[in-house]
Amino acid sequence: MAVLQLLIRLPRPMDQVWPSLSTPEGLAAWFTPTDVLQPRLGGTVTLGDLGTGTVTAWDVDRVAEYTVDPGGRIRFHLEPDGETGSVLRFTHEVQGEAPTEQGWRDRFERLGASLG
Repeated sequence: MAVLQLLIRLPRPMDQVWPSLSTPEGLAAWFTPTDVLQPRLGGTVTLGDLGTGTVTAWDVDRVAEYTVDPGGRIRFHLEPDGETGSVLRFTHEVQGEAPTEQGWRDRFERLGASLG
């Protein structure tokens, strides 16, 4: 099993970042087309070419975790960072070949740009 963990500082408060991690429109803006997303624990999710699976953790405004086949487990955990920022603790766990850190860093640059 391969695990990639990143810590990303974002210059926006959590309530402005959360929709980018928890809605089909938000995820599509920086990550991947999201055909299905039932925003609740146990809900169904389809993340572009990563596959279809289940919402395996859901704490509104803080944690969204998606486990898809064959793409593995993708976890977004938001925390406040001062008065105007957020910290995103990101984990991607997958069987087989490790996810590329640079690929995810590129995606998170797009996330930062999409937040303005």
